[in-house]
Amino acid sequence: MTTPAGINEDNLVRWFDDRVGGLDGALSFDLITGGRSNLTFKVSDRHDRKWVLRRPPLGHVLATAHDMGREYRIISALADSGVPVPQVVGLCEDENINGAPFYVMDFVPGVVVRTIEDAERVSVETRHRMGVSLIEVLARLHEVNLNAVGLADLGRHEGYIERQLKRWRTQFVESTTREVPGVLETHEILASRVPVQQGVGIVHGDYRLDNCMMNSDGSVAAVLDWELCTLGDVLADVAGMVAYADERTTGGSPPPTSADGFPSIDEVRELYARCGTRDLQNLDFYVAFAYWRIACIVEGVYSRYAAGVMGDQDDPSLVELFGRRVLDLASLAHSLAKGLPSGA
Repeated sequence: MTTPAGINEDNLVRWFDDRVGGLDGALSFDLITGGRSNLTFKVSDRHDRKWVLRRPPLGHVLATAHDMGREYRIISALADSGVPVPQVVGLCEDENINGAPFYVMDFVPGVVVRTIEDAERVSVETRHRMGVSLIEVLARLHEVNLNAVGLADLGRHEGYIERQLKRWRTQFVESTTREVPGVLETHEILASRVPVQQGVGIVHGDYRLDNCMMNSDGSVAAVLDWELCTLGDVLADVAGMVAYADERTTGGSPPPTSADGFPSIDEVRELYARCGTRDLQNLDFYVAFAYWRIACIVEGVYSRYAAGVMGDQDDPSLVELFGRRVLDLASLAHSLAKGLPSGA
């Protein structure tokens, strides 16, 4: 079997044997996710033990954008918090071992529901339980005592939305090569109507169904993909769940949570209101922000496709799809922002 790119098998066998012991020979490495995000590999030994290895993507990357130590710290800190996360095995910051820093955690059995077809393979009752469990776990994450788990210094506590608005406006301006109506005006509206932040909590940054491993009974087995995690205004996570339940966000393909059984958008709000402690009166602001942020992110992807720098992925129909998706999201965000009360 060919060793995948990004893996130094000999060095990793020695590293694993020092930490878990009893390997009795080689390891096998299978790429789970790759591309421009962090690379994730399933690692197996001859005794059917399994782990997951995470490392930055290949090539030149910004260390701050793919900080393995930060991810490892977050997952380690949440081990006994009530938020389900994988058990960590170890962190290696010595690039001589595998060409880049990496960390290893236990493999959590379960299923990742990425498409509506995946969702329809389980019962309606299980889908409902998945939706409820997602919200319950998100509320628990947002209530984690930062001092108790040692994450109070993970990031700045205040001004989260203001920083996000500045960050994504800058990225949009630097990446776009065309006129996208409404994006800059929406930024100005949102910047003038930021609600008062209700305390500080852990913001996952990309919390949704397909970033969790689910048990067969519909409960969350483990929350995954912590690379965007920071501290700040946790209602941004709730709004992200609402936005990603909309097929306009997913490019026209029905999101998995559109399958029968999953809570509706109104039910998501109601369930979080029952489970959490934050006032959701201004949640519409955060939903408008979520659509706007996704539009800015996707415009960056579209610009790279349109410039022909995505190699064999430069499918003209894909370029058009991304371009239209940005316009739809920008229009939606602008419409929602204009309807917000002044001084939200």
